[in-house]
Amino acid sequence: TSITSAKIQVNGVHLHYQRTGEGSHAVLLLPGMLGSGQTDFGPQLKSMNKQLFTVVAWDPRGYGKSIPPSRDFPPDFFERDAKDAVDLMQALKFKKFSLLGWSDGGITALIAAAKYPNLIHKLVVWGANASVTQEDVRIYNGIRDVSKWSEKVKKPLEELYGHKYFAETCEAWVDGISRFAENSDGNICQQLLPDIKCPTFIIHGEKDPLVPQAHAEYIHKHIKGSRLLLMPEGKHNLHLRFAKDFNREVENFLR
Repeated sequence: TSITSAKIQVNGVHLHYQRTGEGSHAVLLLPGMLGSGQTDFGPQLKSMNKQLFTVVAWDPRGYGKSIPPSRDFPPDFFERDAKDAVDLMQALKFKKFSLLGWSDGGITALIAAAKYPNLIHKLVVWGANASVTQEDVRIYNGIRDVSKWSEKVKKPLEELYGHKYFAETCEAWVDGISRFAENSDGNICQQLLPDIKCPTFIIHGEKDPLVPQAHAEYIHKHIKGSRLLLMPEGKHNLHLRFAKDFNREVENFLR
């Protein structure tokens, strides 16, 4: 089945998305910081079961091909993304759908599942966190300067954005997400986790250099009945590096 690309107007912006498959179970893929469907979910768009699932990967506003507008990070940027994501799927006429969120997309998915419980069928998150600690801020500052990134990670993003936008948006992201550390307990969405009622699957790479394992354990502890899978060799991008295992685990959970 081919992968189609299109744009649709949602909440005053034109959001870009890719779509594939014709299954009755609709699934939205939510990318991480600076990510897009194209850069973050190649193996999922290509290989997830097209008979069971209709897979949609979106570019949040200011990312990927959902520019303009330029990306910014007001205090409620995760809530804004959550509303955009849900409204996009409704604009595409999906009554109910599952969310697969990676990293920042995982945070967005947690918020969406808590705030729009009647719309979300199942939830999968990996590399996500519900709060920001001082240790996290130190990690984020370590990736602030994109010239220090590995060529492999940097290249697709530079091709997508051009160097200037890529570098400036990364710096703005570090500033934006670090502000949560000033909240009580570094809170992003901790208070929402008990509101998540749909079946939830949390995956974490034990070698994730960006998100310490305590975050996955916290989310698991505070979402009733959730399941936690630790991948011993997994890093932050475990869904790309171990795409086959990841896709299999996720498809089994979604069935």
